[in-house]
Amino acid sequence: MKLIFLSTILLACYSLGYSQHKNMEMPMPMQQATQMEEHNKLNTVVYHLYIGDTIVNYTGKQRHALAINGSIPAPTLYFTEGDTALIYVHNNLKTETSLHWHGLILPNQYDGVSYLTTAPIGAGQTHVFKFPLKQSGTYWYHSHTMLQQQSGLYGAFIIHKKNEKPVKEFTMLLSDWTDEQPYQVDRSLHNATDWYAIKKGSTQNYAEAIKEGYFKTKFTNEWKRMMAMDVSDVAYDKFFINGKVNAEASAYKAGDSIRLHIINGSSSTYFWLQYAGGKMSVVANDGMDVEPVEVDRMIIAVAETYDVVVVIPEDKSFELRATSEDRTNATSLWLGSGTKVNAAVLPKLKYFEGMKMMNSMMKMDGSMDDMGMQMSNQVMDMNTVMYPEITGDANANSANKAADTTAMDVSNTIVTLNYSMLRSPVKTTLPDAPMKVLHFNLTGNMNRYVWSINNETVSESDEIKIKKGENVRIILYNGTMMRHPMHFHGHFFRVLNGQGDYSPFKNTLDIMPMETDTLEFAPTETGDWFFHCHILYHMMSGMGRIFTYENSFVNPEVPDREMALKMIYMDDRKLHPFAKIGLESNGSDGEIAISNTRYRLQTEWRIGLNDESGYESETHFGKYIGSMQLWMPYAGWDFRYRKITEPEKNIFGQSDTKDTRKVFCAGVQYTLPMLIIADTRIDTKGKFRLQLSREDIPLTNRLRFNFMVNTDKEYMAGFRYIVTKYVSLSTHYDSDMGYGAGITFTY
Repeated sequence: MKLIFLSTILLACYSLGYSQHKNMEMPMPMQQATQMEEHNKLNTVVYHLYIGDTIVNYTGKQRHALAINGSIPAPTLYFTEGDTALIYVHNNLKTETSLHWHGLILPNQYDGVSYLTTAPIGAGQTHVFKFPLKQSGTYWYHSHTMLQQQSGLYGAFIIHKKNEKPVKEFTMLLSDWTDEQPYQVDRSLHNATDWYAIKKGSTQNYAEAIKEGYFKTKFTNEWKRMMAMDVSDVAYDKFFINGKVNAEASAYKAGDSIRLHIINGSSSTYFWLQYAGGKMSVVANDGMDVEPVEVDRMIIAVAETYDVVVVIPEDKSFELRATSEDRTNATSLWLGSGTKVNAAVLPKLKYFEGMKMMNSMMKMDGSMDDMGMQMSNQVMDMNTVMYPEITGDANANSANKAADTTAMDVSNTIVTLNYSMLRSPVKTTLPDAPMKVLHFNLTGNMNRYVWSINNETVSESDEIKIKKGENVRIILYNGTMMRHPMHFHGHFFRVLNGQGDYSPFKNTLDIMPMETDTLEFAPTETGDWFFHCHILYHMMSGMGRIFTYENSFVNPEVPDREMALKMIYMDDRKLHPFAKIGLESNGSDGEIAISNTRYRLQTEWRIGLNDESGYESETHFGKYIGSMQLWMPYAGWDFRYRKITEPEKNIFGQSDTKDTRKVFCAGVQYTLPMLIIADTRIDTKGKFRLQLSREDIPLTNRLRFNFMVNTDKEYMAGFRYIVTKYVSLSTHYDSDMGYGAGITFTY
């Protein structure tokens, strides 16, 4: 009998081992569903995730994308609190990748940030993640390698409570999509293109300002060295819920109460949420329960999650509409079947009203001043002046009231969720311990697209040392004009929101312009952990910090920590190339540059069609300094040739022949009011030159005006009409080359 029992046990073990081995070696066909095994005795849930290339067509054009098990978004992973997650990640790409388990409390080596906590998953490699699930709630996972998340590497991660009674539920993963390569988006943002504003119709040009009676507002904005106000950096081609513009959940009937697991898995888009069936009851945020609060609408920040309960009031199909914060487009989930009931369509933003308010809070150098208002926790939304549905725009109200909607009365009675409404059902007070206080000022330069904390990027700052046995308080101030969703890996923090002992726990905090928010947590882990803005392009620009536990053991995934940190620092040290080449009737001019957070190498040229027009080339290498990067000292050289008969003098009375000029020079550029660049230099022949210039003054949505004048009695003025992102038509008059018209290619 004992022999039979022993044989049965051995056979069962062999079967289990063979099954897992077979799954590890399974081929990678795209049609294959996620492999999942549940071992009730071991409470282990196994998934195999295959990361690979794919082709998608969301806009009528085929584009390259990245998928997991052939799916965008990636498969939803389901667990129960107390399970052990065993996840095999197979990299079928030709480059390295990673997966970060967003919001999970887990051992440091499994957090999934390449080089910082987890070894990158090399091409053709399989990485095994195994960790216990100590929590429940709505979470997600995504790549933390370069810009891969934007291409499709994200999915939902749902952990049910142990012994929880089943309820009707639906997982709703929001995302954004651009047909452009993410690298090109990132490069364009760093080179101050306003193509995305053109696509969205939000250039706030002078013609529009005059037409709408906001010329003074526009002039003041540029006088304070600010470009057009923006709400979202990128003009996206599509927004999705679970990979679809219109997602259907038709099985629900009248009276059904549905728990929605809502995840914002976008790269840089905030979404307004409205439900056509009535109120939304918010019951959890970032995976943590909160006391239910009913609202008419809410904004979900990048990387946040909410659990929201909605009710189907009758046997119809009710829209849950997610509108991008810049209101360029929306995506919808239809709950129930039958006649469709639409949610209110949010009207176009009143950008000039927002600009007017920001002008009153900007100093002359473009930095922000909250004038002692001490805003926090989204209680005062500085953007509300832009919302026609709040400020009482008659056209917006009438349009919405005409729509077939039961969602809400578009009036000043709208209840909008803010953080002060969130209250934990249990006490969240920290243990008694010494308090370490950190002050983080979120800083940035929209013109150059540099994002930092305390004016330092990740690579420029020291790691922040923390240790068990002390509490940490972070006082966050947002001194920029952009919202920032700040995420802390591997930890939850209390948000001091006026709820006292019941302040909510979160792992991602949306901090609005000019807000000050206070977070605190008790360090309980070990190793290195990332704290960063979750807007993908802000994170890659350097808005983050590394928290390091003192006396940590060596992470087996990162044996050479010094080299690993160098790899992390490469993100915000990345070089961004730029090129502009004009082919005109009187010759050619152009510019080639390469820059990063602080430095810029630039060369420009002008080539005429004859000896009288000649040629010229100037090259500068400089460093931007100051919190607003208004100054750039530089050094370089100037080569030129023109065939002229008499020496010329500049306005200082210094003579110089322009037949040939071969000099080295040093100088400084400074950004004046109206975004005019003042360039003062001296060359190795002792000659001074002062030059004033401005490019791309927005006369209309696509028409730009440029000018340049200097003390060498050179001048230029011209127009550029933007046809596409990379092509424009130009005409100008140059004192050296005369009148010309042609085409300009920009990269």
